[in-house]
Amino acid sequence: MKTTDADRQVVAELLGRQPQGAFEIVVRDEAGVPRVIRNAPFLDDGTPMPTRYWLVGPRDNLLMGRLESAGGVRRSEADLDLAQIQVAHDAYCAERNSVIPVDYTGPRPSAGVGGTRKGVKCLHAHYAHFLAGGEDPVGEWIVAHLHEVDETIIAPSTKVVAAIDCGTNSTRLLISRGGTETLERRTKVTRLGHGVDATGRLDDAAIARVVDCLGEYKQLIDRHDVQSIRMTATSAARDAANTADFFDSAEAVLGVRPELLAGHEEGALAYAGATSDLDPHDGPYLLVDIGGGSTEFAVGGPEFVGAMTTDMGCVRMSEKYLHSDPPLPEELSAVINVVGVHIDDVLRELPQVTSAKRFVAVAGTVASAAAIEQGLHLYDRDKVHHFVLTRTMVEEIFRTLATESAEDRAHNPGLSLSRVPTIVAGMAILAKIMRKLNVDECLVSETDILDGLVFSQL
Repeated sequence: MKTTDADRQVVAELLGRQPQGAFEIVVRDEAGVPRVIRNAPFLDDGTPMPTRYWLVGPRDNLLMGRLESAGGVRRSEADLDLAQIQVAHDAYCAERNSVIPVDYTGPRPSAGVGGTRKGVKCLHAHYAHFLAGGEDPVGEWIVAHLHEVDETIIAPSTKVVAAIDCGTNSTRLLISRGGTETLERRTKVTRLGHGVDATGRLDDAAIARVVDCLGEYKQLIDRHDVQSIRMTATSAARDAANTADFFDSAEAVLGVRPELLAGHEEGALAYAGATSDLDPHDGPYLLVDIGGGSTEFAVGGPEFVGAMTTDMGCVRMSEKYLHSDPPLPEELSAVINVVGVHIDDVLRELPQVTSAKRFVAVAGTVASAAAIEQGLHLYDRDKVHHFVLTRTMVEEIFRTLATESAEDRAHNPGLSLSRVPTIVAGMAILAKIMRKLNVDECLVSETDILDGLVFSQL
C-alpha cells in the first residue's frame, strides 16, 4: 500500500498517534478529510492487524461513541439476524486473507470485523467496513439509527426528498422516502435543448415546456409533503447563453433554484445512482449515460475512480447530422465517426474505461432498446431494469431503426413516440461505444442521476 507523507501526517493527527503499519485512505468526506483507512494485515513489526477497516473521521467516531453509549451494540445484535452478521465476518476475514501471500507461515490476523468472531463487538469497525463498500448488516443498521444521535439527520425511513433532472431531451422527477420507497417517478420529453447547438440559446418555447412540466411536478411535491428538493440542469443549460433566465423561471415555479452541473459531476451522480443496487466488488464498472446533448463516462468499483463528459448526445447528433428520413448512409457514417473521435478523447482522459469488467448504461436510449428487444407494448420498469443487451441485439436494433422512416419507426413496440426523432442517433452512440471498447454486453439500469440526487440529500 502506498501513501504519501501528507496522508500519514493527516491520519496521525486524526488518530492522535503515528500509524504503526501501512494503510491507504479509502473514504474521504466532501472536504477531502479521511473518514476510513484500510490497514495492511500486519503492522511494521509483523504483528497481525485484525482490523482491516479503521474509522478515523472525527465526526464519525463521535457519532459511533454516542450510539454505543445508547446501547447500540446490544440493540443491533437484538435486531439483526446473527447468521447474516456471521456472513459479514467471514467475508471480511476472507478479503483480508486474500492479500496475505499464500506461502506466509507466521502468525496471521484472525476473526472477522474488527477481530470479532461472532456477533457485534464494536460499531466503529462495522461502520468503517460499511462506508468502505462492505456488505455489512450492522453498518446498515447504524445508518438507519444515526438520526438518534445526530439532530441534523432525519430518519431515513421518514424523510421524503425530491430530485428533478432537467436534461436536453427530458425533464424527470423522483420523489422518494428514505431512498428505499419510490413515491413518484415521472418522465416528460420537454426538449429543452432543441436548437441550442445551432443558436447557443434556450428557445423560449422550450423553456415554457419545461416550466409547465415543473408546475405539474410541484403539485406532486406538495402532495407528498417533500422535505428537501434538488433540481439539476445539464448539457443544454451548460451550452446556452440565457441559462440564468431559465433558472429564474424555474425557481419561481419550484421554489428552489436549479443547479448547473458540470459534466464530471453529472457523471459521478449518474454512477452513484446506477450502481446503487450493484455489488461494488463485481466491478470495476463502466457507466455510460447517453443524454440528449452529452454522454457521460464514469468508472468505479469499491472506490469511485472518475468521470468525464463528451459533447455527443442523441438530440445534438440528430440535429447536426441526421437530416433525411430515413437517414442516408453518409449521415449515419458521420455520426459514427464523430462518436469515435469522442471515445478517443475518453480513452486518453479516462483510460480506466478499458479495465472495467461490466458495462452499465442509463437513460432513454438504452431503456428504449431494452423495451424494443422485449417487444414491450407498455413500459414495465421491472423488465427493463437490469435487462442485458448483447452487442448483437444493439446492432440489430440500430440497423432496423436506421433504415426505417420515422412513420414506420413509430410502430416498433417499446419505442415511445417522443423518442422516434432521436433514437437512431442514440443507438449509433451505443453501438459505436460497444464496438470501440469491444464490449459484448450492456446492463441496462433504470436507476441513474435521479437516484444519485436522492442519495445526496439523505
